[in-house]
Amino acid sequence: MMKVLIPLDGSANADRAVAHALALREQTPDVEIHLLSVQIPLDGHASSFFSAEALTGYHRDEGLAALASARRMLDAAGVPYAHHIAVGHVADTIVRYAQERGFDRIVMGSHGRSGLRHLLMGSVASEVSKRSQVPVTLVKPDQA
Repeated sequence: MMKVLIPLDGSANADRAVAHALALREQTPDVEIHLLSVQIPLDGHASSFFSAEALTGYHRDEGLAALASARRMLDAAGVPYAHHIAVGHVADTIVRYAQERGFDRIVMGSHGRSGLRHLLMGSVASEVSKRSQVPVTLVKPDQA
């Protein structure tokens, strides 16, 4: 069984990663798909104004919204999957999550930027690919 982690942010890039995982599963049916939405913690004084339950609910709702398109795609294809929501620094959380839970591969959508735009804007996908000990497949816009 190959365990594949697909970190998602609700974008078209994320949907391409799901499409890639579906194609991978057609070639190798023994693929277990896990979706992950990482929510950025609300820093500052948020905990002074909102209860822990309210903050947890906010992160859950935002995470589910980010996962919605991928879940629809997998449900329509009849492919089983698990979904997870975490809170933390996005790239660090993805890398740690994949390592701690024994994933075989991370599949992520990439904006496909290069050069100066990439340098100025950065990329969660490239941070994950640099830091991860788990192999990372980056799906660029023209690879769907």
